Amino acid sequence: MGKVRFEITTSLDGYIAGPNDGPELGLGEGGEQLHEWIFDLASWREPHGLAGGETNADSEMLAETIEATGAVIVGRRMFDNAQGWGDEPPFHVPVFVLTHEPREALVKGDTTFTFVNDGIESALEQAQAAAGEKDVSIGGGANVAQQYLKAGLLDEIQIHVAPLLLGGGVRLFDHLGDAKIELEKTRVIDSPLVTHLRFRVAR
Repeated sequence: MGKVRFEITTSLDGYIAGPNDGPELGLGEGGEQLHEWIFDLASWREPHGLAGGETNADSEMLAETIEATGAVIVGRRMFDNAQGWGDEPPFHVPVFVLTHEPREALVKGDTTFTFVNDGIESALEQAQAAAGEKDVSIGGGANVAQQYLKAGLLDEIQIHVAPLLLGGGVRLFDHLGDAKIELEKTRVIDSPLVTHLRFRVAR
C-alpha cells in the first residue's frame, strides 16, 4: 500500500485561493497566479492533452508525483468550483469526491468520479483499494486537507510555495484547532517560480 499525501500550491501568506472563489472563478480573485509555475511544464501539459513544455526540476518533481498517484480524493466544493474539470479531466486515475448528497458515479474520459457521502475514512478506504500499491493523493480543498490532517490519516504533505501575496481568500491551515501535529521536513526543491517543501507527518 502506498502513502496518503496531500499536495497543493499556496501563496507566501498561506492562501490556496483568492477572495470570492466559486464555479465562475474557481481559484478566486488573483488565484490563477498561484499556478503560473506549472502551466508550461511538459509533465503538466501531457495529462492535459497538450504537446511540448519545459523539462526542468519542477517538471521532474511533478512527473514523480503523477507517476506515484493511484487515486485522488477531493471535496465537493473543489469539484464544483472546477466544474468537474471539463469533458476530459487530467487525472487518469479514479477520483473520490467527498459530499453530503448521494450521487451516481460519473465517468468522464478515462476518469471515474465516485461520490462518497459516508465520511473521510470511507473515501480513503475506497481510494486505497483503487490505488493498489500506489499513493492516494488528497487533492483538496483546504477543508478536506484539514480533516485528514486532524484525523491523523496523512503520511506526507507537499506544499508548493509561490512567491505571491494574495492578501485574502481561502487559507490552507485555518481550522486545525488545538490538534497536535508534528512535521519533519524531508525535501526542499527551489526554483525561480516556486519552492517545493515536503514534510513527513509524525504519528
